[in-house]
Amino acid sequence: MQNENKRRLFKSRIAIGLLGFMLCTPSLSLGWGAGGHMITASIAFDRLNPQAKAQAFALLARPINPADVTKKSRDFVRASIWADDVKRLAGFEFSGDLHFIDKPFSTDTTPLPTDQPKPENIVKALQDYVNILKTSTDLDEQAQALRFIIHFVGDIHQPLHGATRVDRTHREGDEGGNLLKIRVAGNKVKLHSYWDGGIGTFPKTRPGFVPPPLSEIPPAVAKALAGNPETDPELKLDDPFNYDAWADESFELAKTVAYKGMRNGVTPSAAYKSKAVKVARQRVAWGGYRLAALLNAIWP
Repeated sequence: MQNENKRRLFKSRIAIGLLGFMLCTPSLSLGWGAGGHMITASIAFDRLNPQAKAQAFALLARPINPADVTKKSRDFVRASIWADDVKRLAGFEFSGDLHFIDKPFSTDTTPLPTDQPKPENIVKALQDYVNILKTSTDLDEQAQALRFIIHFVGDIHQPLHGATRVDRTHREGDEGGNLLKIRVAGNKVKLHSYWDGGIGTFPKTRPGFVPPPLSEIPPAVAKALAGNPETDPELKLDDPFNYDAWADESFELAKTVAYKGMRNGVTPSAAYKSKAVKVARQRVAWGGYRLAALLNAIWP
């Protein structure tokens, strides 16, 4: 009996450990990694008007739940990763589907799934949370909405958050490249993760999912802004609430760039990497410009 109790205790400890690991492990679809989100947020913050900046400061200072997570991200740049930090926590399970809008496309005449994209998606989330900032009188609700918006404007510009590739082996789609493993430096890497990290060029998350230090963000911002001016007419900064258009851009870039030539076991060519880095940097820059335009329009 004593040995049986020991075995049960051992199994319980393993189960608890596995649960803890699962709760601490990022989900399949993260959007940009912490570095990419921080680049976008930094670009946006530098372009906020005084009213928008003051409103953001006040809302981000509020100790909303979960307080232990929120206290780590009181500034605008660090607040950009809050939505990833909370989405596996109790009470935030609803938010997982809000990070993407997987529009399916087929590469081999396989019929497209009829239940995608999901009705709860990143476009709807931006509509809902922007409406909260505009109309809610609950400051804590506004504070949560702002944190989601900062993150989701970044996510919607990641090409693989706008598409899922359908074929005979993935009839329901490949989850934005999460089910597609390529080879990078001899290692198997999810295509989605490869893009999350800006093709290996964005500041890297530290062990234990610690975000990169703020000191690494300005040089990365400079690289993202180079060749991507905010005067580009394709940005349409005078139309800051057109989330569908942003998602459509990501969908097209996923098909024409992110997925191009990629299949299981492929090593990206130098030409692929060069093009992909250019696109990734443009998307974080555009996300930053548009996030600023959005918040400036809400708080003129």
